[in-house]
Amino acid sequence: MELNDISGKIIGASLKVHTQLGPGLLESAYEACLLHELKKGGIRAQAQVGLPVYYDGINIDLGYRIDLLVEQAVIVELKSVGKLLPIHEAQLLSYLKLSGKRLGLLINFNVFRLKDGIKRIAN
Repeated sequence: MELNDISGKIIGASLKVHTQLGPGLLESAYEACLLHELKKGGIRAQAQVGLPVYYDGINIDLGYRIDLLVEQAVIVELKSVGKLLPIHEAQLLSYLKLSGKRLGLLINFNVFRLKDGIKRIAN
């Protein structure tokens, strides 16, 4: 599946979750429901995937976790905050670099219209 197809399916599932739940819940609620929607749609997705840091030739487990890894290709970082900040984008970009993945979606569910809370970031 192409990255654009995968991201389109993630956004579609996210819209469905947001329509059902609305804004104002904890990030963990959106994560669990989005994971369910993706799997229900036949899309391979994993939650809370460990992300080691390779530094100076060694693997250091610092406890970093990717919220969702979809089709082993797209990182989804979920938020439920009043406003996305540049640090949120920097976090996702760092995750992309550390993992070697090319595409990530930053999705903030704490908005009235979900389209206002989605950022697509490429490495």
